[in-house]
Amino acid sequence: MRAVVQRVLSASVSVDGVIKGKIGRGLCVLLAASRTDGDAEVEWMAEKIVNLRIFEDGEGKMNLSLADVGGSVLAVSQFTLYGDCRKGRRPSFISAGEPEEANRLYERFKSVMTKMGVPVESGVFQAHMLVEINNDGPVTLILEKESI
Repeated sequence: MRAVVQRVLSASVSVDGVIKGKIGRGLCVLLAASRTDGDAEVEWMAEKIVNLRIFEDGEGKMNLSLADVGGSVLAVSQFTLYGDCRKGRRPSFISAGEPEEANRLYERFKSVMTKMGVPVESGVFQAHMLVEINNDGPVTLILEKESI
């Protein structure tokens, strides 16, 4: 499972000109599942993201987590995170999860985050989306949890 995590002041996702998800301060999470991912990878990723200490404390140090600041998450499915560009000029997506299972894991990720007390907004799985991100810092991290 891969995620690009961006600390944001605000973020939104639209489909066909209609806003489907919108948050204020928090994290925009672009999320992709591989063919071998399962529930264990989802649990790890959700816990890691909620507890990452990437928000500034009173002294300006990245010392606070999403949970500490009461932030929200905008979760956006993005299978292209598994695009392999090492050969040729067109990405190969052979490692990306099959749509049905990837969607199940995406929905589970949102559910786990919600159960952890994090407000979650989201895009639409497999839709063409417009994502607007007001990156704060900028702070952008790449997380990966390989399945065993």
